[in-house]
Amino acid sequence: MAPSRKMKPKRPWQDIAREAQEYRDASLATFTTNVPAALETIKNSKIIPTKLLQAEDLAITVSLPEELVRLLANGELTATEVTTAFLRRATLAQKLTNCITELLPHRALTRAKELDTYFQQHGRPIGPLHGLPISVKEMIGMKDLGLNAGYVAWWGKVATEDAHVLQILWEAGAVFHARTTQPQSMMHLETDSNLYGVTVNPYNRNLSAGGSSGGEGALIGMWGSCLGVGSDIGGSIRNPAANCGIYGFKPTAFRIPTDGWCSTMAGADPIPGVIGPMSISLEGIKLFMRTIIESKPWLSEPALVPIPWNSDVQLSADTPLKIAIMWNDGVVTPHPPITRALQEVVAHLKTIPNIEVVEWKPYLHDEAWAIISSLYFTDGGAEDAATIAESGEPWRPLTTWMIKENSGVKKLTPQKLYYWQEEREAYRKEYAKVWNETATDNDEKGRLEGMVDAILCPVGPGVAPKHDTAKYWGYTSQWNMLDYPAVVYPVGYVDKNRDGMPNDFQPLSGKDEENWALYDVDEFHGLPISLQLVGRRFEDEKVLAILEYILSNNK
Repeated sequence: MAPSRKMKPKRPWQDIAREAQEYRDASLATFTTNVPAALETIKNSKIIPTKLLQAEDLAITVSLPEELVRLLANGELTATEVTTAFLRRATLAQKLTNCITELLPHRALTRAKELDTYFQQHGRPIGPLHGLPISVKEMIGMKDLGLNAGYVAWWGKVATEDAHVLQILWEAGAVFHARTTQPQSMMHLETDSNLYGVTVNPYNRNLSAGGSSGGEGALIGMWGSCLGVGSDIGGSIRNPAANCGIYGFKPTAFRIPTDGWCSTMAGADPIPGVIGPMSISLEGIKLFMRTIIESKPWLSEPALVPIPWNSDVQLSADTPLKIAIMWNDGVVTPHPPITRALQEVVAHLKTIPNIEVVEWKPYLHDEAWAIISSLYFTDGGAEDAATIAESGEPWRPLTTWMIKENSGVKKLTPQKLYYWQEEREAYRKEYAKVWNETATDNDEKGRLEGMVDAILCPVGPGVAPKHDTAKYWGYTSQWNMLDYPAVVYPVGYVDKNRDGMPNDFQPLSGKDEENWALYDVDEFHGLPISLQLVGRRFEDEKVLAILEYILSNNK
């Protein structure tokens, strides 16, 4: 009989979480700004930096990324000056919104000094992102740094190399200054974990920053970063971008590298996740996309589609455009601020001579959710459950809702997996047919002409909600299901004097009733309102160009 061996006692998950937070706090220590107690109680954190930061830091951190790269490229600012300013503001953003897992002051300033030396020696920038601070969602790996993806059990896991997308940004001259929070399981439209707690909204700390890239949303919303890297499999870039009043873009899958990110069920991609940009400007989104794709990432990551970035997609007053408006998805009616903002944008679009506005009738969006929710956890959530159980950490409310209470989550046999993937492809084909039927003519070769160019629609069923209540994904997951590119942009703010409950509301479904029970116009007053512009697969450049044209006509 073999001698018995004592099992090493499991370390309490609370101890691991405490270690993670102490590590984070130590990384922030160099740039900590004291926040007076009176300011810490203010719900709107957006106003606080102007009261605490120096004028030089404020001027740099409110500059758009396209302005910063120009100032850095012509030597008007140094990388060290810019990086230091963003480190200070990011530290303050963490204090106010709990958005950072790790600040990178030593790495960032070492890199900035190297870039400044290069500029002094060569008289030119090292690349298109020379000296630009960029923040990164924690689950996107950085060499020799932790990679926990929101799980207590994965604290101590270390990336062996930089993720591919970060390698490209580095070569272009980027400075990585902060890593940001994500939720347990990564599958929340909320950002909360047992490692770091809840990330809160910059405009109202009682409300959600969104998720799963909510750390990026809050940090960029606080201007602690001007450009960040997030991920999206059901709305995880677009939802926090909308909640925090910034720009966010979900590209078509397999255009941006994903090698080096971290998640459960690695390799399972019936619904492919994507990496994409979040920024304070549309030009920041374009700068990221152009920089990554012009590096030809498919040469070293063969899964990527070798489509060069098309900078020639530019629109003018001579370009006819057809924009379809989706007022609701046939399942859940958006809250009053969303509908009002959409009405106002539509009224403006109708004043632009070359834009034709038409209605978009949603096609079986409830069926799309049935398909996508069946394909998110093809193991029935077993790996997520095992990873949570490994540390003994408790299930967060939205993890429970998404995995345990979601009727679509079942362990699929190979035959069932084949069935749902066939359903996915059939639905994509049906939706393409709906889009094709918007054509008004054929050219001399019989090709369709006059089709809808893009769909303008809500990003979600409301603005940033209260914590642990974001349970309707349909306005974002729909486009993951179809693999359509979609960009989110801010259009206004909630006004309690204009956005009250209508007297004639009739719910479309039980989910609609649940969503409207969440509406609180007094609590939501002053929150950003955002909309979403959606295009067809691989028309990423076109979607961004259409939004740029629309915004240029707002002036």
